Amino acid sequence: MENPNKNNSSLKAVIAVLAVLLIGSLVYIFKLSSDTDVVKTELTTTLTEKESVMKDLQELKATYDAAIAENTSMSDELIQERDKVVALMDDLNKSKGDVSKYRNQVVGMQAKMKTLVAENDELKKQNGVLTVQRDSTIVVLGESKKFNEVLVGQNEELAKTVEKGSKLSILNTKTAAYKLKSSGKQIETDKASRADVLKVSFTIAENQIAKSGDKTYYIQVIDAKNNVLGDKKTESFGDNTLTYSFKKTIQYENKTVQVSEDLPGKDFEKGTYFINVFDNDELVSKTSFSLR
Repeated sequence: MENPNKNNSSLKAVIAVLAVLLIGSLVYIFKLSSDTDVVKTELTTTLTEKESVMKDLQELKATYDAAIAENTSMSDELIQERDKVVALMDDLNKSKGDVSKYRNQVVGMQAKMKTLVAENDELKKQNGVLTVQRDSTIVVLGESKKFNEVLVGQNEELAKTVEKGSKLSILNTKTAAYKLKSSGKQIETDKASRADVLKVSFTIAENQIAKSGDKTYYIQVIDAKNNVLGDKKTESFGDNTLTYSFKKTIQYENKTVQVSEDLPGKDFEKGTYFINVFDNDELVSKTSFSLR
C-alpha cells in the first residue's frame, strides 16, 4: 500500500510547477499587453504629429496663395516657395514613420514665409504710395494739358487776330480818265475819245501793329473788252499767277499814305472799266468806272 505522505508530496510538487507556469504566463501576457499599448500610443502620436504638420503646411500654402493673388513684383519668388510647400505636403502624405524631420522643415518654411510676406506687404505699401503719386501726377498733367490747350487756343486766336489786324486796309480806291493839255494840265473827262490817261488812286490806312517797310501792290485795269491795260506783266505767287497793269511800291511807316498812279493810253474803249488792287495775289480793293 502506497505511502500517503509520498502522494501528498508529489501533488504539492505538481501544484507548485503549475503555479510557476501560471505566474509566468500572467507575466508574459501582461508584458505583451504593455508592448501593444506602447505601439498603439506611438502610432497615435505619429498620426497626430503628421496631422499637425500637414495643417501647418496647408496654412503656409494658403498664405502664399493669398500673397500671390495680389500680383506684385515678388509673385515669382512667392510661387517658388509655395511650390516647395506643396512638394513637402506630397512627401508627408507618403511617409509612414517619424515626421520630426518634416517638422524641422516646416519651421524653416514658416520663418521664410514671414520674411517674404513682410517684404510683400512693404512692397504693396510702396506701390500704393506710387499709385497715389502717379494718379496725382496724371491729374496735374491732365489739368496742365487742358490749360495748355486753352493757352494754345487763345494764342492761335490772338495770332489770327494780330495777323488780321496787321493787314493794311486799302480805302477810297478811285479811277478817272483825264485829257492832257499841252500845258501839262489834266482835265477830267468821261469820253473815251478824249482820254489820254487813267488816274488810279487809293489810301493805305494807318495801322500801328502792322510791320513797317516797303509794301508792293499790283494794280490791274481791265477795259470793257476784258483786256488788261498797261504793262500786262505776269507775276507768280505759288500756284497762282497774276497779270497786272502796273505795280506800286510804297515806304510804309504805320501812317496813312495816299497813293496815286497814272496809266497812260490811247484809243480807250467805251464802256465799263474794272480796277483791282492786289497785295501779292490777294485782292484787297476794287472799283469801276465808265467811259462813253
